[in-house]
Amino acid sequence: MKSSDTDTIAAIATAAGRGGIGIVRVSGPDAGIVAEALLGRCPAPRVATYAKFLDAAGEVIDEGLALWFPAPHSFTGQDVLELQGHGGPVVLEMLLARVVELGTRHAAPGEFTQRAYLNDKLDLAQAEAVADLIDAGSRAAARAAVRSLQGEFSRRVHELDAALVELRVWVEAALDFPEEEIDFLADRDLRTRMTNVRAHFDAIEAAAMQGRVLRDGMTVVIAGRPNAGKSSLLNALAGHDAAIVTPIAGTTRDILRERIDIDGMPLHVLDTAGLRDETADVVEAEGMRRARLEMARADRVLFVIDTAADPRGLAFEGERARLPADVPVTLLFNKADLAASDAPPARDALRISATTGVGLAALRSHLKECMQFATPGTDAISARARHLDALRVARTHVEHAYRNLVDTRAGELVAEDLQCAHRAIGEITGEFSADDLLGRIFSSFCIGK
Repeated sequence: MKSSDTDTIAAIATAAGRGGIGIVRVSGPDAGIVAEALLGRCPAPRVATYAKFLDAAGEVIDEGLALWFPAPHSFTGQDVLELQGHGGPVVLEMLLARVVELGTRHAAPGEFTQRAYLNDKLDLAQAEAVADLIDAGSRAAARAAVRSLQGEFSRRVHELDAALVELRVWVEAALDFPEEEIDFLADRDLRTRMTNVRAHFDAIEAAAMQGRVLRDGMTVVIAGRPNAGKSSLLNALAGHDAAIVTPIAGTTRDILRERIDIDGMPLHVLDTAGLRDETADVVEAEGMRRARLEMARADRVLFVIDTAADPRGLAFEGERARLPADVPVTLLFNKADLAASDAPPARDALRISATTGVGLAALRSHLKECMQFATPGTDAISARARHLDALRVARTHVEHAYRNLVDTRAGELVAEDLQCAHRAIGEITGEFSADDLLGRIFSSFCIGK
């Protein structure tokens, strides 16, 4: 997303549709000119002021409250005018059209928050927390987003960043003064510092993983042979009849999706067409193609086996080679209430009954364990997949640095790895950010935010 801080931007900041109140937001150097023309005056700073919103002919478009936030004491760091009127789509479009007529342009998605970031009102992690708070699907996710918006995640990142800076200073000082007889790289304190940095990574990665799961949840695909009980399992997990269940093989043809909450963890469950070796039915074949496509995208596959008909799980053995190699699988021996044997199944397998509910509590616990998800407490923070990626890259460079320090004491290599780790950490808060990364991040925001 390309923009200029010299432009004055405007957008409707409330959701589409009818509502009691609608908001039009303006930000930029000409916001005061817009206020003078639209209201007849510039309101007092940070005071809700009743006003009539006028068109070019002096006719009233609407009336409501105007709020004026002069720079730099505003969300974007620029002059900001907020107009709160009635929430009808027509009147809001008329008001926005008048604001644009006065010299503003329509804001791009996320451009208000982007300006807050560019003007040092928020770092990048805090800016992303704004969108996470809007999109939060549970109370736990909302609380975690608020903590990140208030800077908790950034504080932890900055602590890690400071520890990396100390390491870099130590190593680069050793390189800058080679004439000294002291081998700084052999100093035990340096290894201790690097061990402490690795411990920092453990703590922040665990917190970020919790935040990522709170935000994005876990996606599981229910797969298996026809009539194994896949749709019954979906209904049991969802708590209502989300899928049609019949004894006729091939009832499910397309992908059925349900969102379920497990102790605060969003669970996206996809029920798919039954897998079989061959079919002459074109629709069923397309259903299986889509099922395999979704399995490749999932966090985990739940492969359902009819325990009464297939107690040894031969259906899975026959299908194993066609399952995605990099997606973990949990075997679910369903219809346990009808099976003759109570022998425990293999590792990464559970005995369940979608009809009676046996084993479903264990399945829910298993899914949380797979994502290393703990019921969130007061220290949960919001994080995204890109944050985890940056932490993994930084962690990899630190591990390389540690090996070079211990095995070879090659100071140049240690310094280079620590510099790369430092740069990866900086991408989280935006200290090192390419323009295309900013464009991808802010383009996913709401218009008006």
